[in-house]
Amino acid sequence: MYQHSMSNGVVSVCCSLLIATSLVGMGDIATKECFQWVLSHPKMIGASEIICRFMDDMATHKFEQKRVHIPSSVELYMKQYGVSKQEAYDELSKQVVKEWKDINQECLKPTPVPMPIITRVLNVTRLMNIFYKDEDEFGYVGKRMKDLIASFLIDPVSM
Repeated sequence: MYQHSMSNGVVSVCCSLLIATSLVGMGDIATKECFQWVLSHPKMIGASEIICRFMDDMATHKFEQKRVHIPSSVELYMKQYGVSKQEAYDELSKQVVKEWKDINQECLKPTPVPMPIITRVLNVTRLMNIFYKDEDEFGYVGKRMKDLIASFLIDPVSM
């Protein structure tokens, strides 16, 4: 049940769509082959999707319990393995670490796409730490996120 639902869950997080969309503004380096690479779902993209799904689900789980919703990976894991919420969080966090290791390994191998494309995948995945590391800063923008955005756009550090 958990594994089957997660195959749908990683698609619903739209991470690969976000990655493909982020390539649009890269100019000539983002060739048709680069888009095909993203859509072919290489290991790096799959790992990114899992990171996005699990971090989102862990950050939004508490709020989503208060309303009718589709079960998250946290609930599915708890039900399938008969574990507590904290045990599910711990296991999903371990999976996030494993997926980051997979991404890092993929970065050490030759790839069919230029390094700036790989960097874009990394950066989109890194956004999940900004959006979901401690709480849901994507769905409910708080002071921390506002300050972060201001530091990038209004008060950037000069180089």
